[in-house]
Amino acid sequence: MKNARIITPLPGPLARELIARDAAVVSPAYSRDYPFVMAHGRGAEVWDVDGNRFLDFAAGIAVCSTGHSHPAVVQAVKDAADRFLHISSDFWHEGQVRLAERMAQLAPMKEPVMSFFAQSGTESVEAALKLARHATGRPRFIAFLGGFHGRTMGSLAFTASKYTQQKGFFPTMPGVTHVPYPNPYRPLFAGDESGEATLHYVERTLFASNLPPGEIAAVLVEPIQGEGGYIVPPDGFLAGLRALCDRHGILLIFDEVQCGVGRTGRMFASEHWGVAPDIVTLAKGLGSGLPIGLMLAKRSIMERWPRGAHGNTFGGNPLCCAAALATLDLVEAQYRENAARVGRHFMQRLRDLAARHAVIGEVRGKGLMIGMELVTDRGSRTPATALCEAVVTRAFHNGLLLLACGTSTVRFMPPLMIGEADVDEAIAILDASLDEAGACATADGSR
Repeated sequence: MKNARIITPLPGPLARELIARDAAVVSPAYSRDYPFVMAHGRGAEVWDVDGNRFLDFAAGIAVCSTGHSHPAVVQAVKDAADRFLHISSDFWHEGQVRLAERMAQLAPMKEPVMSFFAQSGTESVEAALKLARHATGRPRFIAFLGGFHGRTMGSLAFTASKYTQQKGFFPTMPGVTHVPYPNPYRPLFAGDESGEATLHYVERTLFASNLPPGEIAAVLVEPIQGEGGYIVPPDGFLAGLRALCDRHGILLIFDEVQCGVGRTGRMFASEHWGVAPDIVTLAKGLGSGLPIGLMLAKRSIMERWPRGAHGNTFGGNPLCCAAALATLDLVEAQYRENAARVGRHFMQRLRDLAARHAVIGEVRGKGLMIGMELVTDRGSRTPATALCEAVVTRAFHNGLLLLACGTSTVRFMPPLMIGEADVDEAIAILDASLDEAGACATADGSR
């Protein structure tokens, strides 16, 4: 695809030089899918060190919610930096209290909540797990296949999206039982209702055979599964999970690290189904790029652990709190609704694209959290994993940054401020990239 956005063959000379320097001094553990070396960005556009322009529909893995370097967020960070850079959680400051007050107003629990401050999603999850054990006195948990909750040793015990994330690290935290996440497109249980089948499996099989419900502290679940394939659960599943937890005195933890903060057109993804959790974890888009995480819990639960039960050094950092407050202002005022409106346009354009490309098996999502499942054929729904990787790579070479998830899903998580024109530009690039990836696959005999 001839593209005015790309002025230097990728990767360009400056990109190659920096990647070579990185290889000598930076850990190889990071997953890098293609050689993009960023120089600067604004809104939904980014430029690499060789001057090539890209549309960014990955947004730092759903982190840059208000776009790259939003002026209001940048100014809030600058103002905070002028005052002080750090004080630690041993003391108090206005920004941290204001953010906790704001979250108490926004939280989906429908009763008073309190916040614990962290720096990342995995740390927010760790805090939630520790609180659940401490508050209930119970040792066990339920998690879901396909879930991603982080890579530290506690949250890693719950992560089950790729075995490579666990390989070489066993044993992780004990006491976690995984069950299938209800996937309407590829159900693991027989029957038409995958959500109901999962709930029946937990209560009628697990609880009856080897998992005493009275020993379970909490169920940890993503309201919309992220790394596992951008899977939207069937209506009724989260409500059924809430009822199951209530019957057995189990806490319900929603991991909204990726799907929260306006990403789905609601402040919290769980609001699409009107289900209130006991604990919520947040990070990613909360700080528009600055490292911040929050664990929100009902006050009645948070007050159960005493002083010194948990803590950290950088939680509530003043710059991160300022960025989060500015982000919430923008999301509440305009970007949450924009995500819903532009997301509907985006979904329709992708479904139109599916009429041209038989390898698109399903388009799913809410707001600007959208997955496009690629298959070898729609009848068998066989995942087209190699094609998915090729599409992401070709899109990069054509000026569009994307990431994959699940077995063969291209995920779209652009900044929440994008417009329909940005979507239309991305669709044109994606259309060409699907053609190119398909032609390459046919030529090498992999399809």
